[in-house]
Amino acid sequence: MNCGRPATGTAGRRARVAVVGAGLSGLACALHLSGAGYEVDVVERQDHPGGRAGRLDMDGFRVDTGPTVLTMPELLDEAFRAVGDSVHDRLELIPLHPAYRAFYADGSSIDVHTDRTRMAAEVARTSGVEEAVGYLRLRDRLTRLYGIEMRSFIDAQFDSPLDLLGPDLVRLAAMGGFGRWAPAVGRHLRDERLRRLFSFQALYAGVPPQRALAAYAVIAYMDTVAGVYFPEGGLRAVGAAMASAAAEAGARVHLGTSVRRLERHGDRIAALHTDRGERLPCDHVVLTNDLPDAYRMLGHRPRRPVPHRYAPSAVVLHLGTDRTWDRLAHHTILFGHHWERTFTEIVDGGTTMSDPSLLVTRPTLTDPTLAPPGRHLHYVLAPAPNLRAGRIDWDREGPRYRDRIVATLEKRGLEGLDSSVCAERLVTPADWERQGMAYGTPFSLAHTFAQTGPFRPRNTVRGTRNAVLAGCGTTPGVGLPTVLVSGKLAAHRILERSERGRG
Repeated sequence: MNCGRPATGTAGRRARVAVVGAGLSGLACALHLSGAGYEVDVVERQDHPGGRAGRLDMDGFRVDTGPTVLTMPELLDEAFRAVGDSVHDRLELIPLHPAYRAFYADGSSIDVHTDRTRMAAEVARTSGVEEAVGYLRLRDRLTRLYGIEMRSFIDAQFDSPLDLLGPDLVRLAAMGGFGRWAPAVGRHLRDERLRRLFSFQALYAGVPPQRALAAYAVIAYMDTVAGVYFPEGGLRAVGAAMASAAAEAGARVHLGTSVRRLERHGDRIAALHTDRGERLPCDHVVLTNDLPDAYRMLGHRPRRPVPHRYAPSAVVLHLGTDRTWDRLAHHTILFGHHWERTFTEIVDGGTTMSDPSLLVTRPTLTDPTLAPPGRHLHYVLAPAPNLRAGRIDWDREGPRYRDRIVATLEKRGLEGLDSSVCAERLVTPADWERQGMAYGTPFSLAHTFAQTGPFRPRNTVRGTRNAVLAGCGTTPGVGLPTVLVSGKLAAHRILERSERGRG
């Protein structure tokens, strides 16, 4: 990252950067900039780092409230290496075997292994040798897709649609990347159960698999080929480790501090003013807060012919129990009968699922210290409409929907779940909105074609020379790996501007 000369501001001093938000994108940005010689202030309103990778302490249970799936640890390592550190020195990353377990309405189950040979054997066992051959072809395709997209479309800056042009665009088109995800998977696999396993990740992109660009099947590569990990101590340990590394590299991390306003001089942001009465001067500012809030702080109104489209939301139920169920892996997907109807109900109808498909994460299988002795922790995620698509009074309906989710889980093999609960927390789209997330979704903007690559909100802001955006609302998009890249890209913008200023 370091361009060879220390970053300087006026009067020869080191350039100062203020980062709003100690989420993973903001911390990645802080690490890259600290390693390049900048003075960095990170301001976070919560009393802990991590942002959407949040935490909740619940009667002795240590709960991750945000993402539960960690892939692509090399992107984390890249951020740590910017300050001469290493992810392996900071975190104990435990590979998950299987990465997922899937149960279907017909009573069958399939384990997802990231090892090529083990997964081919599992597919042959459950679906036949011909499907195993199709799986191997799909795996090779996903690997090629990742290689093209990472270098030219994910880890890349965009200032114009013309930036797409190049040999990799041709390669992506030749691979059918601008077709649809579900049909692309279907060309390799006939078994509907397997098709779901390699396309449910479209939920992360906020678009039904039948409508999502085939290019986004790269998320399935991250989940099913590159490997799924769990950090000892939970996902909360990631933000804590990054914040510690940044502080040791010289960054100042201000927790429990809110930004009241930005001090603007013409087309430049000169300082942040906090709720503690501090004025933090800056030569550059990075905003990682939710996109509408960042634009509001900057006094910016994007020019768009149509409004941004937001991804579906989720209802999350955190359950501390006095028992668990051996059929659950660390991550278990419980599919309902009517998979495609699920998306129609959530995305088009703005209603909850009539036949829920649910993700159940059991982190205490891998790290028992996250719960009191003899207790277990379960994280249940149910996709749900965001507050723009749906008109649900969640404060009233949330507890009823909680009971429906628990009843569904009991019918699908978790008998006695309700009576085993000794601590719980329900999180609905209304709760996400109260946390400052637009339209009550933690997944930000959907990855439609019109909100992909150069068409997604850029990480630069018209009319402000020294402000940069990072996080899931800007490029490259939603998900833990991509927000880490987003932080690096924001740091690169500042380095580029600093270099132009020296020239």
